Amino acid sequence: MNLIDQKFASLKAEGRSALIPFITVGDPDADTTLALIQELERSGADMIELGVPYSDPLADGPVIQRASERALRGTVTLADCIGMAERAREAGVTIPLILFTYFNPVLQFGLDSFFSLVKSKGISGLIIPDLPIEEDEEVRERAEQADIHLIPLVAPTSKDRVTRIASKAKGFVYCVSSLGVTGVRSEFHSDIDQFLATVREATDQPICIGFGISSREQVERFERVCDGVVVGSAIVRKIEEQLPLLRDMDTRGQGLRLVGEFVASLKG
Repeated sequence: MNLIDQKFASLKAEGRSALIPFITVGDPDADTTLALIQELERSGADMIELGVPYSDPLADGPVIQRASERALRGTVTLADCIGMAERAREAGVTIPLILFTYFNPVLQFGLDSFFSLVKSKGISGLIIPDLPIEEDEEVRERAEQADIHLIPLVAPTSKDRVTRIASKAKGFVYCVSSLGVTGVRSEFHSDIDQFLATVREATDQPICIGFGISSREQVERFERVCDGVVVGSAIVRKIEEQLPLLRDMDTRGQGLRLVGEFVASLKG
């Protein structure tokens, strides 16, 4: 069974929802990313999204864009990001790891090579935000053959496409909480609860919500109606705030602890 399915099954038995942090691989460097993954697991993360840095991140707000720029200055590649999962496994990380990447790097890498590498390195799920359901058949087939869940994003504006998108989901359905790009928000789409109910009716897979969630209060609000909550920009911003500590080996441990404490506070 895919690790994502195992994790949701165990969480359901415990009556808990998943906390899914997002980080950008290579921000500020590969070794720190590995240490952050370990710290996030210790701090209560149930799964982790590994963001592939990209030069034209259409779905990402300024915080994650800056993280991508920092990582790309260190020449982080798609292969490096996939390999980070293997490094995490070798370091003892056991929770599911989900690769978040735009489609062009995958296409340039080659689908055969990409899925062969992803399968061998311990990735359980794949999110490609700019690959619409109308064009994802080949990728979906290859993902299923490799037992990697292709996780779809569905937004409040998807309307009549919600059922079609959600019905094909594997792993979970990623519900976008608000319009626009990622980033911390104080308010969400006005019809968010009805939207989530519509998605729930369309699938037997878990539903998770992300985009803009940044506090324990917001996590708790959505835990009541979702199986998981994704927190991205708030964590990437916390990493950005700790860069002076994280870049110095003498203070890296302190920086990691501060990021971990923030994640633990989200968990409650």
